[in-house]
Amino acid sequence: MTLTKRAFLATSAAAAASLTLPRRGWTQTTATIGGMEVTTLSDGNLMLPAEFIFGPMPQDDLAGVLAPFDIAPDQPLTPPCNVTLLRHGDNIVLFDCGAGFAFQDSAGQLGDALAAAGIDPLDVTHVVVTHGHPDHIWGMLDDFDEPLFYNAEHMMGEVEHAYWMDDATVNSIGEERASFAVGAKRRLEMMAGNMTLFSDGAEVLPGVSAQMTPGHTPGHMSFVMADGNDALMVVGDAIGNPHVAFARPSWHSGSDQDLAMGAATRTALLDQIATDAMTMIGFHLPNGGIGRAERDGDGYRFVPSA
Repeated sequence: MTLTKRAFLATSAAAAASLTLPRRGWTQTTATIGGMEVTTLSDGNLMLPAEFIFGPMPQDDLAGVLAPFDIAPDQPLTPPCNVTLLRHGDNIVLFDCGAGFAFQDSAGQLGDALAAAGIDPLDVTHVVVTHGHPDHIWGMLDDFDEPLFYNAEHMMGEVEHAYWMDDATVNSIGEERASFAVGAKRRLEMMAGNMTLFSDGAEVLPGVSAQMTPGHTPGHMSFVMADGNDALMVVGDAIGNPHVAFARPSWHSGSDQDLAMGAATRTALLDQIATDAMTMIGFHLPNGGIGRAERDGDGYRFVPSA
């Protein structure tokens, strides 16, 4: 079995919460969507300065919004990273593949999570990408700079792929994100022979359709899994935290590359999820990331599955 060189850190795995039966360990949360089994696995967490998200927000109002979450506006943030695993028929599918070993020491734990779940990276059949940021695709390569999911078909939205492959992106993305562009292009170039591109609305796999949710990045994709009357949406970073993103979705977030578009997408997406009473998975949401968006006054609140 292929493993990363990082030690297994049991303390980083949250307690399980399931829509069906409880599970423990690295498997944080499991939902059953018809004949699909959907599980989140921990890739660890990020370490972010508060201004990375809160910088553009109305500072006079921010403290009041954050107070129920025991977060101060200048407090460093440690958002979890939830990689979604889908088992459906003969397919073993990852939605994003984590940060790998080269981004932040607190992240890059997916290899250990897969091992604890009894899955060899060579058994993964598909890697479906929401967007090209480091915590979502740098895990494509292992410690030896080789493809980790060697047998998997890698799949990415054509708009997002074109953005990161464009030589101009490194100069237009901003100095603080220039390394994102360099890292993404290198990885996508290495996967060029095993990369399938798709457009908005495409059925990328049986029962899995793509929905363009831009703003966080130009071609960010979310994915709806549906079987019968059951549906679940993997939202990636289109809804990037459990506090301000829900309570004030129209506020600009510093984590989005296009602030206005990110806010518009987030507002529309939360309305869709709440109206349809759809289960959702957020890459940086707590308790394994699976839950629902419920209306709360002028905003929403995230309700984890329990």
